[in-house]
Amino acid sequence: MSEALVATQAPEAPASGASGARQFWRRLRAQRAATVAAGVVALLVLVALAAPLLTALEGQDPTTYHPSLIDSARGGVPIGSLGGVSGDHWLGVEPQTGRDLFARLVYGARVSLGVAFAATVIQVLLGLAVGVAAALGGGWLDQLLNRITDIFVALPLMIMALALLAIVPQSFPRPVLVTLVIGFIAWGNIAKIVRAQTLTLKGLDYVAAARLSGWSTWHIARRELLPGLAAPVITYASILIPVNISAEAALSFLGVGVKPPTPSWGQMLTAADVWYQAAPQYLLLPAGALFVTVLAMTVLGDGVRTALDPRAASRLGVGTGRGRAPRTAKEESA
Repeated sequence: MSEALVATQAPEAPASGASGARQFWRRLRAQRAATVAAGVVALLVLVALAAPLLTALEGQDPTTYHPSLIDSARGGVPIGSLGGVSGDHWLGVEPQTGRDLFARLVYGARVSLGVAFAATVIQVLLGLAVGVAAALGGGWLDQLLNRITDIFVALPLMIMALALLAIVPQSFPRPVLVTLVIGFIAWGNIAKIVRAQTLTLKGLDYVAAARLSGWSTWHIARRELLPGLAAPVITYASILIPVNISAEAALSFLGVGVKPPTPSWGQMLTAADVWYQAAPQYLLLPAGALFVTVLAMTVLGDGVRTALDPRAASRLGVGTGRGRAPRTAKEESA
């Protein structure tokens, strides 16, 4: 998979920043599904950032218990229709605890999206560092870093994360811990992509000219190689984000990720698995949020890949003017 991403397009000298950015945005906007997905992702990020403001408007917070809203005679089911939906609780309340569902959902977006984005940043930085160092170092350094990368590629993320999260003291902040575990385990594939692309870029004329001019290895990597690495790295990072969202949700669902009272969508699903009949909204809301987020991120990632690949955009007629109906003679004369 990693080698296929870098083989989809023959490397070219990087375009100027302004023109390259304009071409990218034009191709991305030409894809309707990717544009809608980008809007959904932007809305989700805005909700996560504005969680304190949104919960203040509702007048609730994610940790306060409301036992008066729970019917203890029925085993802790929320009182009222639709799980206790009211003007004070826009999406109802949790069974047994009475905590506000809307507040926990928007604060859960903060945790789930924050963990996914931060873990992706760690993976990208590690992958860039190891991949570029291996390709430029060559010889024994390349062999050593390749073997280390192979080990991390072979490590099963969920099993390793379960083991590491289970032995760390509970006093350590769990969102930070989940971020570090995911980020420092699952960087191997992006390192392989970066190494393969860097080896290809090393043979191009403009890189050879920079080397003959006496530029240092660090200067060549920063000025000549990194612009050429931007497209595959951004493409793979856009794929990693939904993968990391799912990983955080799975770890929290298994009980080793984010712990109550800190809300996350996976942790909410863990508590909701026995209430799907009595209070279905308690299960459907975080599950729906996860589904929409992962779907939007995946569609946006595919759109970013197409926008960064001129050949793929040309085949699809994206941002090239293809696919338009031919102009009539009357339109031509006008």
